[in-house]
Amino acid sequence: MLICITGATGLLGNNVARAALDQGHRVRVLTRSDQPLECFEGLELERVVGDVTDRSSVEAVVRGCDAVVHSAGLVYLGWKRLEEANRINGEAAGLVAEAARRAGIRMVHVSTTNTLAVGRRHAAANEETPGDGQVPCTYVTSKRLGETFVREQIDEGGDVVIVHPGFMLGPWDWKPSSGEIVLQLQQHFTPLVPMGGVCLCDPRDVAAGVLSALENGVTGRHYILGGENWTHFRLWRAISQALGRPAPWCPIGPLGPRALGVIADGFVRCGMQERQVNGAAVRIASQCHFYDSRRAMDELGYRNRSSSESIGDAIAWFRKAGKLPPV
Repeated sequence: MLICITGATGLLGNNVARAALDQGHRVRVLTRSDQPLECFEGLELERVVGDVTDRSSVEAVVRGCDAVVHSAGLVYLGWKRLEEANRINGEAAGLVAEAARRAGIRMVHVSTTNTLAVGRRHAAANEETPGDGQVPCTYVTSKRLGETFVREQIDEGGDVVIVHPGFMLGPWDWKPSSGEIVLQLQQHFTPLVPMGGVCLCDPRDVAAGVLSALENGVTGRHYILGGENWTHFRLWRAISQALGRPAPWCPIGPLGPRALGVIADGFVRCGMQERQVNGAAVRIASQCHFYDSRRAMDELGYRNRSSSESIGDAIAWFRKAGKLPPV
């Protein structure tokens, strides 16, 4: 197939492009510049210059393709930048879904587990778990808006499968995204960590799940593409040990993060710029985002490798890319 991929400079999109090429597909990507990009070095793919929020750009990149993977997005865990996020995570998803529907081709929409109900430490959530619990921050609100626009196109006859990746750690994290935690733990000793946790998965496995969804997913169906459910304490210790750095001591109690979030949001109300550590991010980090990928395993053949392997490969890739010091 000729597969159109948006967000191919990001962690998941870049892994999807590589996986698609490895499977013998042709790949076309939408980029905002025609300048050489390190993330595409050595990849035989077609680039179309445009913006995912622009209708004409989206129609141009989709034209003539056999399938679309929409993985472009803005990950911002805070209260600000909502208008920008709604355009990128919300309206753009609708534009891509509409273009795919008009072209009569299948689309995989990459959402997030942050649009589903929050899991619990001893009860992982799945696609049908009732309730919510998500922090209504910019990222959550805008990604839910995107799903709303995609659902409208499905109702109009669009062939869309929706996937929900967990917290990804692995190679080809150029920007970086979630791999930023690896770089931070290399640079700074952090004795206390948040009490929550994540559904840890590898972008290479998620990319394989996305391509399987193109082939085998049911139209309109949601699939969690996750992995092992780890607390932040376990994850941060594992990364620190793999880096050869001092490991965190223990999780911090609920009062500490709550106070930190209140203080950080107070600075914003006083006119200061919102930082990575803010009330929304702190609240999210205090939750156990634990998820069950059984549906994807049963229907898509999805499999995830061990988290220890993903952590080791992420660190090795960062070293090779010059983002971490050599051993």
